[in-house]
Amino acid sequence: MIRYAARRLLQVVFVLFGVSIVVFLMLRLIPGDVVDLILGSEGTASPQQLAELRKLFGLDQPLYTQYLSWLGSLLQGDLGNSIRTGRPILPDLLDRLPLTVQLTSLAMFFSIIVAIPLGVMSSVMRNSKFDGVLRVGGLLGLSIPNFWIATMLILLVSRYGNGIFPTSGYVPLGRDPVASYKSLFLPALALAAPNVAILMRMTRSSMLEVLRHEYVVTARSKGLRNSAVILRHVLRNALIPVVTIAGVQVGYLLGGAIVIEQVFALPGVGTLILNGISHRDYPMVQAGTLLVAALFVMVNLVVDLLYSFLDPRIRYE
Repeated sequence: MIRYAARRLLQVVFVLFGVSIVVFLMLRLIPGDVVDLILGSEGTASPQQLAELRKLFGLDQPLYTQYLSWLGSLLQGDLGNSIRTGRPILPDLLDRLPLTVQLTSLAMFFSIIVAIPLGVMSSVMRNSKFDGVLRVGGLLGLSIPNFWIATMLILLVSRYGNGIFPTSGYVPLGRDPVASYKSLFLPALALAAPNVAILMRMTRSSMLEVLRHEYVVTARSKGLRNSAVILRHVLRNALIPVVTIAGVQVGYLLGGAIVIEQVFALPGVGTLILNGISHRDYPMVQAGTLLVAALFVMVNLVVDLLYSFLDPRIRYE
């Protein structure tokens, strides 16, 4: 397993290298740059002024030179300075990262504790009215965007919630854990809703597949209670594809956090990236996106290592 983990960590380096190239080039495809944004808001400018400002930001150099310069600084642990604020990027990212990680973790927690029990019940009670209601609910969860769910939650809680859960702002975890999780309850709920539908449908499908295996029939023929068969023999083997999908969904949760943070006015990494895009702050967007990609690939590495715990027959070579 150690060799496998080391090999996967090496692959992470190449993945992040590819992500850095894609993000760098895609940002440059957006019409206009920070110079157009600055001078365009202040009035017309001469070509000489435009050239001088682009030289100041290093935008006059060829793209490959800009990329290699950024990559060289990145390899030295320097994420650069924000074009918009002039401050180092790394402290800002580290300051906002705990909120985004906490929000994503809470959304994934909600997804798991709701989706897996519902998926198990749906498979055990397949083709019943309860199963039909869950399947329709899962389809609705997949169809409704999380920003609409977030907006409806704000409307309902503002009108009927009596101030139990705040609809904006964030309390740091170290200051007050209870208030911190209360401030993220609604955002995490909105972020988790589509994920619940996906995991529930995957759990149901995987459970139905495992229920047809011969060892399940054998376990029942030995007189084991149905609950023991479901929990000890069926669910554990059915969780492998569910865990795989959950790992992939972490990336979607991190991406969805960008929108949810905006709706609930949360000062997380997503808000920082979105503000960077609005202001053509290339270094900030590049660093923030690379950080999110690194979190995503590391979570998937952990998920791969969990397989041997769920199924002892799996060996890493």
